[in-house]
Amino acid sequence: MSENQQYLKMTQTPVSSLIPRLAVPTIVSMLVSSIYNMADTYFVSQIGTSASAAVGVVFSIMAIIQAVGFTIGMGGGILASRSLGAKDKDRADTLVTLSFFFSLLFGVILAILGIFFNKGLMRMLGATETILPFAEAYSRYIFIACPFMIGSYVMNNILRSEGKAFYAMVGITTGGVLNIALDPLFIFVFGLGTSGAAIATAISQFISFIILLMAFITGKSEADIVVSKIKHFQPSMLSAIIKTGLPSLARQGLASIATILLNLRAAVYGDAAIAAMSITGRVTFFIFSALLGFGQGFQPVCAYNWGAGKYDRVRKATVFTAQVGTIIITILSLLTYILTPSIIKAFISDDPMVIEVGTRALRAQCLLLPFCGINVTTNMALQGTSHVASATFLAMCRQGIFYIPSILILPRVLGITGVEIAQPAADVLTFTCSIFLFISFLRECKEKNKKNNPCI
Repeated sequence: MSENQQYLKMTQTPVSSLIPRLAVPTIVSMLVSSIYNMADTYFVSQIGTSASAAVGVVFSIMAIIQAVGFTIGMGGGILASRSLGAKDKDRADTLVTLSFFFSLLFGVILAILGIFFNKGLMRMLGATETILPFAEAYSRYIFIACPFMIGSYVMNNILRSEGKAFYAMVGITTGGVLNIALDPLFIFVFGLGTSGAAIATAISQFISFIILLMAFITGKSEADIVVSKIKHFQPSMLSAIIKTGLPSLARQGLASIATILLNLRAAVYGDAAIAAMSITGRVTFFIFSALLGFGQGFQPVCAYNWGAGKYDRVRKATVFTAQVGTIIITILSLLTYILTPSIIKAFISDDPMVIEVGTRALRAQCLLLPFCGINVTTNMALQGTSHVASATFLAMCRQGIFYIPSILILPRVLGITGVEIAQPAADVLTFTCSIFLFISFLRECKEKNKKNNPCI
């Protein structure tokens, strides 16, 4: 597709057909990623409760890796998308190139630090003495794969931001399917235990990295990775990338902190509680990923049209996404609520406490997840249109501003129940903030459209 054809597609195709078209590959990618994360949890759970809990501990590290990748990828991708919307491909190429190489550099630094300080880091993240050996074994290979993981997240987000979600889906999905296939092979056939699960993840992430890189090398992307563009490096451009991606850093980074605090609070009630909350977290993320996928299908439409000055189209796309996103998350939450006991037992069937705690926690989450439809749409819209302060604030609400006090206070008052309901409580409070920002954003779109079209 030519540059002009892509422009016409993003700015003229009805949003009710364009957003789902972009969202479906993204939803598939998100669901597959979530499934292979659950696969790690499932197969490792067969080793024992402590091993299962170890995956939950290391999940906070993976959240940090994802945070870095999403920050750079969404920052560079959104800016590149707006540049393409303004028909400035040269700037788009420079932004994409800087994002890619900076992500690899950061990944190498994070890998070195993680490998050298592994044991102390696992203890800090909430690993008990029984969990520690499993957590060390699992995290070691995750750190080795760190540069490829971050690079994959960056390229995935850039492709999606351009409206090239299909190629992003191919890379992520291939890696995810491979991970699911390799997990039982390395864990049970080769007898590598938790290390086997991590090796499977590392190999799958490397394959995803190669496939996504080929999309850029073979010209499937709108903006290109051009090595010569590195000489155009300017601190201000890198600063703009990080600034634009800041809401993603806030959202994903706080998710890591939230996981750490959750593990520490759950640890008071033993390895079974950590395992139960780890399973709950993975299942919840699976549900949430469908909503995120739809939101990320909307975001390039939002950014592209904002760059093109088509503000009424941005408003229509935002309303459509909020409506459909809420319907999607409500249906999935209802189904999960009904099937909750069976879902928890599928992971660990021989530990009554894991089943009991996991069932209560997951059902509590399902009851309030529908509120997240507005939350996600508003955050994606604000980030895609450079409302950095508002987007960052909202991104910090769900697993930061409201969640951290909830997980620190509620368990002291309600015991294990406080651990189970901390996230649902934060979701409701986040909704109260997002609804005001949602209305304000729609009003701004309407006003900008009137300025561009005084006759309206």
